[in-house]
Parts: sequence; C-alpha cells; structure tokens
Amino acid sequence: MASQISNTFRKVFPTVSKETLQWFPGHMGKGLKQMQEKLKLIDCVIEVHDARIPISGRNMNFKNTLSGIKPHILVLNKRDLIDKKLENKISDVYQQQHQIRNVVFTNCKNQKCTGIRKIIPLAQELISNSYRFNRSEDRDFCIMIIGVPNVGKSSLVNILRNRHLHKSGVSHVGAAPGITRSVLNKIKISQDPLIYLVDTPGILTPSVANIETGLKLALCACLQDHLVGPDVIADYLLFWMNRENNFNYVKYLDLNSPTDTITEVLSTIAVKLNKVKKIKNYNGDYVLKPDFEEAALHFIRAFRNGELGKLCLDKDIL
Repeated sequence: MASQISNTFRKVFPTVSKETLQWFPGHMGKGLKQMQEKLKLIDCVIEVHDARIPISGRNMNFKNTLSGIKPHILVLNKRDLIDKKLENKISDVYQQQHQIRNVVFTNCKNQKCTGIRKIIPLAQELISNSYRFNRSEDRDFCIMIIGVPNVGKSSLVNILRNRHLHKSGVSHVGAAPGITRSVLNKIKISQDPLIYLVDTPGILTPSVANIETGLKLALCACLQDHLVGPDVIADYLLFWMNRENNFNYVKYLDLNSPTDTITEVLSTIAVKLNKVKKIKNYNGDYVLKPDFEEAALHFIRAFRNGELGKLCLDKDIL
C-alpha cells in the first residue's frame, strides 16, 4: 500500500534559489578568523553537529583550518531525536570514509547521557597522546568547541561545566541560530584536571554544497527560518516524509490520508489551532484567512521536537 501511495508523490522538490539557502553574516567570517588565531592556544577541538543530519551540512572548512591539525572529537548532539540503531552505522561511515574515529553521540538535555560522560576523559586521552608543541609546559588543557549554528555548542559547554564544577549559566542558549556571536574567553569546566573550554559562534560555509543540504540545515534550524521561509521548510518536510514512506504526520495532524499538497496540510493545521489573520481585500473589507506561516511553523516545530517520530534526514545517504 505504501509503495502505491508513494507513486503519487513528487519525486523532485521544487527549485529553490541557492542564494536563499546561504547565510554567512559578518560575525561568522570574523569568528572564523578569531578561532584560527586562538588555535595555537588550543589542545583539542570538539566539533558539534546535529545527529539528524550527521553527514549533511558540516562545515568542511573546519577540517583544513581547525580540526585537521589538532586532536578532534566529533559530537553528534540531539541523539534522542534519531533511531538509536543508526548510531553504529553513522560511526562506521565516519571511520571508513572520513577517517574520524572519535564520534560521540549526546543529548545535552539529559545530564545522565552516557555520551556526555565520555567527552572529557576522551579529550584528556587524545591530548595526552598528542604533541602539544608550544603548550607542552602548560598544565591546563584548553578545548575549543566548534560547529554550525544551533547544534548545541553552548548547551554542551554549560552541561560539562555543570557536571564537573556543579555550576551552570555560562553561555546564552536559544532556539534560534546565531546566539553566540564571538569567540569567548576561556571558561573553566574542571578544576582537577584543570580544563578550559572556548565557545565559538556557529559558522556555516559561505555557500551550501547543494539545495537539499541547505533545506536540511533549514529544517534543523541551523539557518534562520525567515531566510528560507517557513512555508518552504514545511513543504520540504512534507516532501521528505512522503519520499521516505513515513506518514506519521497523518495521525499527528488528524488528516484523512497522506497528501503531497502543503496547502492542505497548512489549512488543516490553521483550522485545528484556530490560526487566522485579517486580510484586506480589494474593496477595503477585512476577511479572515488561514495563517499559513503560523501553521508552517507549527509543523516544523513538531519535527524539531520529535513529535513526528525519530527522523534522521541523512538516512538515505548513510
């Protein structure tokens, strides 16, 4: 039945301007330069990425400018939003195709997450087995946190500090990308051994690799919603779920059946949530119409909160 339904769906997502999916404001370029300048004071680099897009959207410039010359740990955060069975497959892909052996899965909302407990001991081991060059005489360890926007870098800094020093409230954390704007001073996260973390702004590549990668970044909130448009992001979510024969949205939204029409989905949500707005028509009268933008944001949030199931957007390319 699923295969019969899927034959009626779009095979290709409508064209989206690549410029729409590019976001590289001035603070990102400045931040990258600051990070490179601080690198001589760094012993290890922790790169944080979203486990829902474990392959797509990573800033590959980091490999050459930052993580390529220092001990490197790849942290895939938000593990609670993907199927746990995929973790081994993702780790295998990184080890075999990217020569990255140190992959840790975390959920920064859970203080007891096993991945959180692994990070600092692993960093200590990697640093101890590396050549520290100009820092060989220093007794403290300094670790830089890098990644694209809104993947949980500041949350990781906070939870590590809370775990090792029983303190919290270090870095600002928000749902929108771009909260951290500059390379901060060193933040102590452990007294014995003495370890500092350096939080950094989320930095994307100046141009996305391809349209679908950009849409995945937007769906995971690594791009600001208004840059791409909630309606486009919601439509891509519907397209992706149908392509994967995943119809969880039907029950979630109380639809009669799967659909390939985003206006049908948004209309249903608007009616269900009573999301309407006043529009002035041609003769000057105001009429009530469904608020498609609010409806689209509701659909997107359902994905981001895991209410549509545990979805890995890179499942097809693993």
